[in-house]
Amino acid sequence: MKQRFYLVKSEPYKYSFTTLQEQGRTMWDGVRNFEARNNLRAMQVGDLLLFYHSNEGKEVVGVATVVRTAYPDPTAPGEDWSVVDLAPVCPLRSPVTLTMIRDEPRLADIQLLRRSRLSVVPVTADEFAVVLALGKTKLPKSTKRRDLSAAASA
Repeated sequence: MKQRFYLVKSEPYKYSFTTLQEQGRTMWDGVRNFEARNNLRAMQVGDLLLFYHSNEGKEVVGVATVVRTAYPDPTAPGEDWSVVDLAPVCPLRSPVTLTMIRDEPRLADIQLLRRSRLSVVPVTADEFAVVLALGKTKLPKSTKRRDLSAAASA
């Protein structure tokens, strides 16, 4: 299956990329928008995510990966919400601010700008690559889907 790309948002005082790195894995819960929930449900193990600090910072600070596909959100018993499990891949060498994203013509259609209220949005492979380039970051070689799938089951 083809690797897909997403952007997830979190307020850093609630859950930062640094916290994800320290914990090594997390359940991405609390999504209460149907479109964002459907984006979670579309994720597959090995899909890559840009981790965006919203409100405070307003910048992409890291890359994460899906290590468990969607399952019922335990923080919403009896309701139709979903979660996925994420693990960190790497921090960006240089954060990519919202201003940088707005100023980059190749990112004019990125869903972060078009669907700014959503906490989980898809991004294209090209948009993902542009953000990494702006962040002066190359992904580790272990980001191939099969490598990530093996790590998820460990």
